[in-house]
Amino acid sequence: MNKIRALIAEDEPILAHTLLLALQRLWPELQVGGVVENGIAAVAEALAQRPDVLFLDIKMPGKTGLEAAQELAEDWPEDVPFPLVVFVTAYDQYALQAFDQAAADYVLKPVSDERLGKTVERLKARLAAHTERNAELERIVGQLRSLVPHAPAAGGERLSVIRAAVGNQVRLIPVAEVLYFEATDKYVNVVTADSESLIRTSLRELLPQLDSERFWQVHRGTVVNIGAVQAAVRDEAGKLSLKLRGRPESLPVSRVFAHLFRQM
Repeated sequence: MNKIRALIAEDEPILAHTLLLALQRLWPELQVGGVVENGIAAVAEALAQRPDVLFLDIKMPGKTGLEAAQELAEDWPEDVPFPLVVFVTAYDQYALQAFDQAAADYVLKPVSDERLGKTVERLKARLAAHTERNAELERIVGQLRSLVPHAPAAGGERLSVIRAAVGNQVRLIPVAEVLYFEATDKYVNVVTADSESLIRTSLRELLPQLDSERFWQVHRGTVVNIGAVQAAVRDEAGKLSLKLRGRPESLPVSRVFAHLFRQM
């Protein structure tokens, strides 16, 4: 029988060590491939190691556990079983209701043997069931739809104009003319029908300032003006992309957001 492999992502060394020791006590046959300290490393190591189980701290530098799970759901190879995901969280009981409603596996900090033991038994049962493991990908995608805040909170101030530096000038771009925003490292690329301009902000900071009825997030790094979408096209592999009016490129739609384009 193949060894069951796990990866732990936790930025607090003491808590990471505590979780590792608890897993060694409660699940001695589990092979932990390492402990990483941030969400960016969690994604990189998970894609490299392809573990069977992934323990993700919710609040980590670089990327949160939810953001890391979302990126993995988007980038996971089609022919590789998606790992069972357990979120590790310090949230209070009220906040945990969101996880319960999404049927997410989670353990609460500080990790207790009793609570972790129940999680371990559930994980063992799911691994032993030999069900279609890529159904796990569909399960985590469904959970992320409930857990990841895709739309900005209501009542915030909406942007009407984007100010983008171009050389020694500041270009004023009406938000209504923007076809899509695309995250590029520390910048966001603002794309209109006839121009592209970089602004020094993150998509996370920009989203709450956009009208959520007009601008839809369709990928972790892409927000599209839905009025600019000409068609949603699915290829032979089942992947969805958007064709825009006035632009030659197509925008990929991640699994997490594909439900927005189901036929109504």
